[in-house]
Amino acid sequence: MKLSTYVFDAVIIGAGGAGLRAALQLANSELKVAVISKVFPTRSHTVSAQGGIAAALGNMHPDDWRWHMYDTVKGSDYLGDQDSIEYMCEMAPAAMYELEHMGMPFSRLDDGKIYQRAFGGQTIDYGKEVAHRTCAAADRTGHALLHTLYQSNIQAKTHFFSEWFAIDLVKNAQNNIAGVIAICIETGEMAFFNAKATIIATGGAGRIYETTTNAHINTGDGLGMTLRAGIPVQDIEMWQFHPTGLPGIGNLISEGVRGEGGYLINKTGERFMERYAPHAKDLASRDVIARAIALELRAGNGFNPKGVDFVKLKMDQLGPEVIMSKLPGIRELSMTFVGVDPIKDPVPVAPTCHYMMGGIPTNVHGQVITQTAEGNDTIVQGLYAIGECACVSVHGANRLGSNSLLDLVVFGRAAGIHAEHEINQGLPLHPATDTDIDTALSRIERWDRTKKGENFNDIRADMQKVMQEDFGVFRLEQSMQSGLKKLQQLRERLNHACLTDDSKIFNTARIEALELDNLIEVAFVTAIAALTRKESRGAHSREDYPKRDDKNWLKHIICFADGQVAYRPVNMKPANVPPFEPKERVY
Repeated sequence: MKLSTYVFDAVIIGAGGAGLRAALQLANSELKVAVISKVFPTRSHTVSAQGGIAAALGNMHPDDWRWHMYDTVKGSDYLGDQDSIEYMCEMAPAAMYELEHMGMPFSRLDDGKIYQRAFGGQTIDYGKEVAHRTCAAADRTGHALLHTLYQSNIQAKTHFFSEWFAIDLVKNAQNNIAGVIAICIETGEMAFFNAKATIIATGGAGRIYETTTNAHINTGDGLGMTLRAGIPVQDIEMWQFHPTGLPGIGNLISEGVRGEGGYLINKTGERFMERYAPHAKDLASRDVIARAIALELRAGNGFNPKGVDFVKLKMDQLGPEVIMSKLPGIRELSMTFVGVDPIKDPVPVAPTCHYMMGGIPTNVHGQVITQTAEGNDTIVQGLYAIGECACVSVHGANRLGSNSLLDLVVFGRAAGIHAEHEINQGLPLHPATDTDIDTALSRIERWDRTKKGENFNDIRADMQKVMQEDFGVFRLEQSMQSGLKKLQQLRERLNHACLTDDSKIFNTARIEALELDNLIEVAFVTAIAALTRKESRGAHSREDYPKRDDKNWLKHIICFADGQVAYRPVNMKPANVPPFEPKERVY
């Protein structure tokens, strides 16, 4: 197979917020940087983030990054690593001012300071009152962030390979990562990107589920690549279901609606969150609200129990001026997809898969960590992971709203700084033999030569149905065991599926087949990890183990591609503040 070779100091796979922030850090250091993105950078999924970015700026009231840290640790149901959470929350204010100086168009207060809104789980003074901590650009904050970072990268002369798809990491005989194999979607050109540092920033994998807020591009490509390279994933059982997606469609209705004063009602008009979270109510943590909605629907309190059931989100009381100025995108989504104008009527909503708390395990610098056969952690030299595909772990068992965009910019910058230092200190350009490259090419060659077999689209639909039914908001041993068996059968079926289109130019079927390879791997390890964790913690809610079990399960689960499971302790030792000890998590 004809193969081009490109040589860079660093190659970044993914052009969302994390990838662009890391690229900017490296390009501004005058290193030669490539960004590979399967879509044009400003179409990356970061663009769809609505509500905002959390940072203890104190523009609305006195605030402190330590309060933000407490909220994040509590929100994680104590599964988050406290050293990483401390770093993220302490760095947050500087990250906002940095974005502001790049030209990010934040919404403003009358005095010119950055506007901040309330968000679920964010509090003042260790849980005493609701905090207005989330910096926002109306309800299009991700859009503003992505364009700001992309324009800054253009200025820094970052090399973009837009509409290129990364296939697999190239690992040599010494187990060093030499770079990545990628294909140009437009022309079919195959290339080996040889780089000193490889940074994975490929985003989430929400397309393993039938109903999700995630774009069609969120197929877990980075996780598939690392699993095939023999590197495990961490806490992959932890999938956040956002409480307010459009039912049956999945489009996100931002938590910012509730931050501005919107609230949920059931079919009787009751504000039912007052029963489930008497203090925080509609601004409780996302996993708490998603479970509350699921229980309301189960009790027959939804509006459409015989169809796609839902509760409603009421915001007409906010008035047209607030909705038009602070929630214009939400109004547009509601009118377009469900025919409801929120200025006049409540909007139907239901829980939908939204975010992956687990991912590729890393340290605070974004360096990927694997585990030896003896159970010892070891850093994979020259390989980094950042953003939603990574597990640093700041989100633990449940991410607080408005911490995801913060994660992108803080750890994108951290990985860029570390990679820059390593390259300047002599991080080598690892060589790769023809055999190493052939191994990385084997997957696409298998698809190209298989002309007879099952349609892979049918396998994908079956996988999404299994995940939705057996690994959703509530989980049970028996149904998960059944789901795992189905996933194992689907993995085997996929080995014999075929690709009938052998064209080179814009062969989107080939890309979708390669994406499904990644999705099926993520679904499989999700099932293994979910069965392994015999407790309820954060987003992982088991009806057969309804209590959190800190004695046995206050630890990270790591899972390899073959289903082998190991464990890693939660870091309970922040650098500068006393640790937050686990306690009952109530809102």
